[in-house]
Amino acid sequence: MEKEKARKPISLPSLNTLLLVGFVFHLIFIYSVFDCYFTSPVVHGMQAFNVSVNDKRLSKRVVLISADGLRADLLFESNGFRGALPSNDTEGIDVVAPYLRSIISNRGAYGVSHTRVPTESRPGHVAIIAGMYEDVSAVTKGWKVNPVEFDSVFNRSSGTWAFGSPDIVPMFTKSAQGRVREWCYDESEEDFTKDATALDFWVLERLRELLRDNSFSESLHQSGVVFFLHLLGLDTTGHSYRPFSREYMHNIQVVDRIVREVEAMIEEFYGHDGDTSFVFTADHGMSVIGNHGDGHPDNTRTPYIVWGKGLRGPLADTGFSSHDAYSEGWEFRSSSNELLYRRDIDQADLAPLMTALLGINWPVNSVGVVPVDLLNPFEINGVASKVRGDGNKQDGEWFKAQVKFVNAKVILEQYRVKHELKQTHKLFYTPFPSLSGDRYIRELDMLEEHIFSNSSEFSIHEKVNHHSERLIADALAGLHYLQTYERTLIRAMVSMAYTGWAAWAGSRAFFPLSSKRVGSHNIATVAIQFLSLAVLFGMSGMFWMEHVPWTYYLYLGFPVFFWNRVISTLVTTITANPLPVSDLLRLNRGTIFKTVRNALLVTCALSCMVLGYTHRSIWSIGFVIIGVVWPLLQWDVKSRRSLGQKTWWWTISCLIAAVFPLLKVNKEENLGNIILGGFAALLVGGMILREIIILVPHPSDKKVVLVLVGSLLILVALLVTRSSVLSLQAKEGLPKWCQATGWSVLVISLLVTFLPVLSIDATAPAAKQVLYLRYLLGLTPLFIILSLSDETLFFVSYTFVMGLWAEVERVVSRARIVAEDVNGTRGGEEILSVYRLRADDLRIALFFLFFVQIAFFGTGNVASVSSFYLSPVYRLVPVFNPFFMSGLLVCKIITPYVILAIATAAVTHSLGLPPFSLFLVALCVTDGMTLIFFFNVTDTGSWLEIGQTISFFVITSLLTLWSGGICVLGEWLMRDVLRGKGEKAMSSGKSKTQ
Repeated sequence: MEKEKARKPISLPSLNTLLLVGFVFHLIFIYSVFDCYFTSPVVHGMQAFNVSVNDKRLSKRVVLISADGLRADLLFESNGFRGALPSNDTEGIDVVAPYLRSIISNRGAYGVSHTRVPTESRPGHVAIIAGMYEDVSAVTKGWKVNPVEFDSVFNRSSGTWAFGSPDIVPMFTKSAQGRVREWCYDESEEDFTKDATALDFWVLERLRELLRDNSFSESLHQSGVVFFLHLLGLDTTGHSYRPFSREYMHNIQVVDRIVREVEAMIEEFYGHDGDTSFVFTADHGMSVIGNHGDGHPDNTRTPYIVWGKGLRGPLADTGFSSHDAYSEGWEFRSSSNELLYRRDIDQADLAPLMTALLGINWPVNSVGVVPVDLLNPFEINGVASKVRGDGNKQDGEWFKAQVKFVNAKVILEQYRVKHELKQTHKLFYTPFPSLSGDRYIRELDMLEEHIFSNSSEFSIHEKVNHHSERLIADALAGLHYLQTYERTLIRAMVSMAYTGWAAWAGSRAFFPLSSKRVGSHNIATVAIQFLSLAVLFGMSGMFWMEHVPWTYYLYLGFPVFFWNRVISTLVTTITANPLPVSDLLRLNRGTIFKTVRNALLVTCALSCMVLGYTHRSIWSIGFVIIGVVWPLLQWDVKSRRSLGQKTWWWTISCLIAAVFPLLKVNKEENLGNIILGGFAALLVGGMILREIIILVPHPSDKKVVLVLVGSLLILVALLVTRSSVLSLQAKEGLPKWCQATGWSVLVISLLVTFLPVLSIDATAPAAKQVLYLRYLLGLTPLFIILSLSDETLFFVSYTFVMGLWAEVERVVSRARIVAEDVNGTRGGEEILSVYRLRADDLRIALFFLFFVQIAFFGTGNVASVSSFYLSPVYRLVPVFNPFFMSGLLVCKIITPYVILAIATAAVTHSLGLPPFSLFLVALCVTDGMTLIFFFNVTDTGSWLEIGQTISFFVITSLLTLWSGGICVLGEWLMRDVLRGKGEKAMSSGKSKTQ
């Protein structure tokens, strides 16, 4: 008896503790993908180098023109809009960009400049101007403020004159020490409903004014000057009208005209001295739906054209073809009708190319490799002969070797600094094998001796080039090695953390709080605590000595805490309740079979959801299984009879919802579908109202008001959306009354939906149906205003499925768990204290996870940051405003989750499940998806693979977090209805007792 009294309940996490820790854990570990794969490449303390000798340069000035959001294919094809536009729009336009095309054919080099994710304006321009790929964590500062200071071509120039967007130009002036003078238009000018070519003409006029201002003449005539022209028009036009549009084609024509005028003005200002180099490129491309940001090839392939002083002209495409299927239709030909060579580069290669032309110091953070074959050997001969004084024909090759050698020194200098930092701080540091010791330093000395040996032998130049290229490759590999030095450690900590969290959360489901009692602390639990503290403090001490980021301590602390709790619970349970070997041998084979079967089914379901991120048809198959296969295999006759017509409605609604993932992702604006979605909402609302009238023959005035207000808001939203769409399509701008009415409808509908303006009688028989009707009618106006095509139809279909799901689960599942059912009148903690995991709960949790995923992917693309359309946002915010635009987009994305939250709370309570039980069971299995996506993240391979793997992990993690938010939201939204049911049940119980 005394021993029994000494025992106490197993120490399991409280509900609030579990939810809070889970939220913080998943939020923090989203950042682990950046610490593991995308840490900042910027270090300081490097020596600067340049390729000028005795202050001799290839070119005195560089004009850099960046056409923001320009696709390479639409520039390089003669007219890539034929077939995509009506014939009358392209009639008479044989070549969209004739001037740039003539440069390629007669006096320039061209190719594709490959960008990296994220394909946004800021990272793209950092790569072009600084020669480095920026820290992805800069997204936390909106890609505007420099999280880490970096060097750039502008910093190293004698003076830079920059014109363009206030989002791009100012970010290069912060550390330029007064070398950069900027001209920017006001942010309000970035109006998506206006002709964006005005922004490009503004840049042209500011340059014209500068060249006419004599007060800057002396500064402009210095050597090492850079002109930077940022043309934002194409990006704005692409977002508004999409790339394959008449407007985008016209904007390319405008850019072509601006390039011609800029070159003419520069040449005239400098008296046609022939000492100017021109670089034309883009920061990123544009998807067919008018977005960018991810790693799709349409976003990562940008054009570049270089011509002028120090740059070679066109080359014939001899030997192995440089063209592929992507460029076979470009047909660039020389005057002798020879197909021209396409020379592709990485985007970061443009920065060192410009520094080589200007003879200025290299940006010390540059990892670009100069494409020396773009340099003009005749121009090089002129400079080299002045330097060496012999005018030998090999001077061009000598200068190219010098460029390659300096390129190697710049990147090796970064390796040296990073190597020394690691060597200083790491306790068990292993250097990169190919660059260990001082071997590469001796090789650099040898190459420098060859370069300045006054030898004109071709073999010497070839030897320098060969060794320099190998050193560059080794240096880049060494930088990658140092950049990823802690990757194995982080992966191990992340794996332990996610598996530990799943086990800890699972203890809530698998171990009833009051079913086991254990003894007080024994030697095993003490040993576990000691071991946990030893690991925690030992690793933390090592981290402190190595000066690691503070996030590493969190990556360590969470898994130690999780596994401490899990192992402690397991050991104390086994110690207090030992299971004899004879009992293990007598385990029911049927039980083992069911356990294995359920595990395989869960694994299969999660694997299918993983595939659904890249194969949208998986979601449609899921709806068929839920709506057709499940009823045929699992529903009994009694359940079908109880559901009546809802049996067929369930199958029909799932099959309708299954259509949406099969529809094409690249949607066009379709006013008919938007209007059809609004009337579909009214139709479904009428069906719900009919059910309410059956349950309550004489509805109250409040219910009538609810229906009338909601219906009126939907009709007004349809009217204002129609007017806005027609006005924007006609390029008449957004009428003020449409904008004001749109905002009014949006705000009023949300107030009617979420504020207790129209309260619900929680004890009424149709309280749940009234709640569904309220949220359907109240949220549909938001979807109408922000829809591009069939999104409102999907929302209505999804709402219908969710309303039926709650009823279907109540009827079908309750019959199986009658013996284990608990009285719904008890509080959440009391219910949870006797809850045991049932096999059917796994199925319900998987259904819940499926509905979480489909709410996100129902109308969007594969997991991608550029899957969602911005153009509907212009009906409310026509002027560029990232805060409001992203806010509206987020509201649209989360709206289906409000309906899911209500359905989840209804299912949970109708089955007598504890609050948040679906979330807890889901967490035990869904982090397997998250961990798979974490290990699949890559920083190599195609740009599409890199971009998608990041998106997959981040979106999966956010949806896991959002699952918990859905449960909390559902409990809050249904609080009155659930409380009303509880009070009604208590009253019924008391009357029966009496």
